[in-house]
Amino acid sequence: MLVLTLSAYDPPTLDPALCTDATSSFVIRQLYSGLVALDENLEVVPDLATGWSISADGRVYTFTLHPEARFHDGRPITSADFLYSLERACDPALGENLPCATYLNDIVGVPEKLAGRADHIAGLRAPDAHTLVITIDGPKSYFLSKLTYNTAYVLDRNNVEQGRLWTEHPNGSGPFRLAEWQHNRRLVLARNEHDYRQPPRLEQVILLMGAEARNPLLLYEQGRIDFAEVDTSSVARLEYEGSPLAGELRVNPELSLAYIGFNVQMPPFDDPKVRQALTLAVDRAKIARVTYEGRLVQARGILPPGMPGYDETLEGLPYDPEQARKLLAESRYAGKMPRLVFYTTGGGDAVLLQEVWQEELGLEVELRQVVWADFLKGLDERRYPIFALGWIADYPDPQDFLEVLFRTGSPSNHTGYSNPEVDRLLEQAAVEQDEGKRLALYRQAERLIVADAPVIPLTHGVTYSLTKPYVRGLQVTPMGVLDLSTVWIEGRP
Repeated sequence: MLVLTLSAYDPPTLDPALCTDATSSFVIRQLYSGLVALDENLEVVPDLATGWSISADGRVYTFTLHPEARFHDGRPITSADFLYSLERACDPALGENLPCATYLNDIVGVPEKLAGRADHIAGLRAPDAHTLVITIDGPKSYFLSKLTYNTAYVLDRNNVEQGRLWTEHPNGSGPFRLAEWQHNRRLVLARNEHDYRQPPRLEQVILLMGAEARNPLLLYEQGRIDFAEVDTSSVARLEYEGSPLAGELRVNPELSLAYIGFNVQMPPFDDPKVRQALTLAVDRAKIARVTYEGRLVQARGILPPGMPGYDETLEGLPYDPEQARKLLAESRYAGKMPRLVFYTTGGGDAVLLQEVWQEELGLEVELRQVVWADFLKGLDERRYPIFALGWIADYPDPQDFLEVLFRTGSPSNHTGYSNPEVDRLLEQAAVEQDEGKRLALYRQAERLIVADAPVIPLTHGVTYSLTKPYVRGLQVTPMGVLDLSTVWIEGRP
């Protein structure tokens, strides 16, 4: 049995078609599977598919399903199940701003399905029970990576059609099944004995939430949990010579970005000079160096170190309070700046930024804290003028940051940012087959985005975690812990 903390609240959803947050995604990855997955090196590998072929023009993908793939109840998984799951993920009846519009939008017919102009997705075919054919709208090198995201996971139609509470008892296809859910207290996962890949070595995983998950470091020190992510403020006391936990501390770079977003369709952030002024007033190097004791990486742009296309030469907007005041005086809102309402989920850099903008620019800034699930809903509805958010890579490609967060109309473009030249570069990069040219196009787009300042990039993440020495096979990747099926316990005291 492995015990770890999950979050302060229930995951916002266990429906793969609706998942947009890292907490839900972590649990969903344990319960469900797709055609392909990412391994510990973040390479695309077969999952429920034994393999695939790609047509000469790069547009047609043919997948062969494993004949022994089964749902948790033992029912065989067929290509018809994938057809149903992908069609459902793009059904506008599920709601607005569906993740499908980001992660499956390359498939021919998905835009029409989402818009309600088609009953079925034209680019999907199932010639037989173990073959799935997907046709996309252009030769896109990142398409296989997008299929590793939750929206492409297979669901059991009979299970889903049991009613709106079907996720309380999901008939999944992943390495673990949901054995128990005590809301806001704990989730219990049990080994999926029908997993053809090799059933997990762990019989059970317990994910603590709410009051039971408070202070993970203390819980770890007390021996009540086996793995814990550590806040940067606690790392120093673990690293000192003689610390009993020093040998259990892991440090891993993370493909992530913490940022402050501005809703560019709301005043005063519809004026680029206001956004640029607020950015120039923030000493991001000091935040990384002092607030986080140098344990996080200062963000000068959008893409994190280690991401293909990362631009070491990009400096971003500098710290320049004098120029910030000058830009604010030149803006359309000079002398009539409204009170700024800044939404967060608590913690982070919000209080510091509130003080900086008040002291350096003379602005009135109000902080409002929102619980996580409601915060996500507000983001989707673009209700927040200013917000603090983070983005962890769904797959290791610059498209997952630049296009997903900043393309006009993207569901995850919570700032409402739109720049025709950025869109043109992103569209060109999407189908560019020369990798060097493709990454150069993304770098151009990133520089334009940074100059327009729809967001203030603050830091790139580094994960600090503790793992008990008897926990074996647990891999912490630059995208966090992806898979618990490889973990086992050996020599627990």
